[in-house]
Amino acid sequence: MTASNRPSPFAVLVVDDEPLLRMDAMDLAEEAGLRAYEASNADEAIALLEKHDDIRILFTDIQMKGSMDGLKLAHAVRNRWPPVRIMVTSGVIEVTEDLMPENGLFFAKPYPPRFLIETMRNAAAEIVF
Repeated sequence: MTASNRPSPFAVLVVDDEPLLRMDAMDLAEEAGLRAYEASNADEAIALLEKHDDIRILFTDIQMKGSMDGLKLAHAVRNRWPPVRIMVTSGVIEVTEDLMPENGLFFAKPYPPRFLIETMRNAAAEIVF
C-alpha cells in the first residue's frame, strides 16, 4: 500500500503524562500524515476536543494523573464524540475487549512504531465527512 503525499484533514490527539512518550507518539502521528495535538491528562484532552473539531483519533495512555485515567477518557470521548476513533495504550495493564469502548483498539507498549503509523493512516482513510 502506498501512502498518499497529501496530508489528512484530520488530527490525532495524543494523551500521555510522560513527555517523551507523548512526543514520540506525536512524531508517529505526524509521520502518518496527521496533525497532532497533545495533552498530558484527560482534562486537557477534553478541552482540546471542545476547541478543535478536526480531531478524529484519540491515542491515549491508560495510566496518568488527573481526574480520570485513559480508559475513562476513552469512554467519555466515545459517548460525547462518537466519530472519534479510539486507540488506547499501556505498558502495564493488558486491556481486554470488554473494557474498551466500542470499536476501540488497544496497543501494548512497546508497540511497533510502523504498526501504529499504519493503523493511524488506515483510521484516517476510513473517516467520512
